[in-house]
Amino acid sequence: MQCESTDRLISGLTQTKKKGQLFVVSGPSGAGKTVLCRQALKEIPQLSYSISYTTRPIRPQEVSGKDYFFIGEEQFRQMVAEGQFLEWAEVHGNLYGTGKEFISKQQEQGLDVLLDIDVQGALQIRRQSLPSVLVFVIPPSLDMLEQRLKERASDSSRQIQTRIHNAAQELTHCPDYDYLIINEIFDQAMVELSSIIIAERCRNRKK
Repeated sequence: MQCESTDRLISGLTQTKKKGQLFVVSGPSGAGKTVLCRQALKEIPQLSYSISYTTRPIRPQEVSGKDYFFIGEEQFRQMVAEGQFLEWAEVHGNLYGTGKEFISKQQEQGLDVLLDIDVQGALQIRRQSLPSVLVFVIPPSLDMLEQRLKERASDSSRQIQTRIHNAAQELTHCPDYDYLIINEIFDQAMVELSSIIIAERCRNRKK
């Protein structure tokens, strides 16, 4: 009888449909967070990627609706007024926002959602006390960050210096995050991000 009771308990636990979790990944521009997120999507099942809205110009090789939803500032401001964003912020002179509806639908389907956003957006989510796991990705040094930005060849020298300056400010928010990944060796950083997601899925939360 004891075995049957235990089996029923285990069966009930394994069949209970869980609402997906929200994993927020952020860090300085050029730290490698987007590449890590894309690789995580390839390697980890039941993981969905949140596509943000932005007013910044589209870069070569980017596709609207896949990398970002590229929209005009007027449309973005209208969406803000209508409360359509989970979070939004102005970064490097451009507007970025996360749509509420997409996140909610993915979580209700039991999918974990990977959200690649800046520090401002992550702190907005934390202030709202939304259930989420915050991961901060940083480079091994600012010199290495500058080198990566130059190799990316998508910004002017002035823009790179602005990003370096902003990175120094963003790094002060490390204590606001649940996890910290130093992205020096990509494969190691990928193992750490995967481990965080898997461990959080196994956590026995009491709600």
